[in-house]
Amino acid sequence: MWGWFGGQASQKKKDAPKKAIIDLRSQLEMLQKREKHLQNQINEQDGIARKNVSTNKNAAKAALRRKKTHEHTLEQTVSQIGTLEQQINAIESANINMETLAAMERAGQAMKQIHGKLSPEKVDETMDTLREQNALSEEIVNAITGTTLGLDVDDAELEDELEELQQEQLDEQMLTTGNVPVSDAVHQIASPPTTEPVSSKKKVIEEEDDEEAELRKLQAEMAM
Repeated sequence: MWGWFGGQASQKKKDAPKKAIIDLRSQLEMLQKREKHLQNQINEQDGIARKNVSTNKNAAKAALRRKKTHEHTLEQTVSQIGTLEQQINAIESANINMETLAAMERAGQAMKQIHGKLSPEKVDETMDTLREQNALSEEIVNAITGTTLGLDVDDAELEDELEELQQEQLDEQMLTTGNVPVSDAVHQIASPPTTEPVSSKKKVIEEEDDEEAELRKLQAEMAM
């Protein structure tokens, strides 16, 4: 409950300048209306005096007296209006200054709260930790990328397997095109011939064809 009452008091204190400005403006508005009314009264009495200046001097003098009274009251009213305007401006400026100061104080408290957990030493410590972690990460990456995983293979073994693959390609090429690659020509020239000469083959084929022809001729003669 005391906190509630304290909050009410704080709110009233905060609203006091605004209430004062509202009251002053209300009073200023009333005085401005009075100023306008007095000016009308002065104009009216001036008209009466002018109307009776030649025909009724007493009436003219009475009108001038009332005019002087209204003028004196008008001067006081104008002075009061000026004073109220100055007060309003002063309170508004003071209220703005108070609100600005309060905002600056809140900003200062916020900065203090933020920097409460920070210090140059802590910042340096954090930056050192980051640098150490970055260096460690770099070492880990280098260790991973610089290590060859898997079995060690003998280079001579690889060369033998490569020669076998090349020989398989040469064999496939010979079967497909019937041509002997230049790289393999030396090996085939050096090896002794294992087949009969082409001319002998041709002669055997021609002899077989002649025999077949004679056989067919004989069969035809027997059929007759």
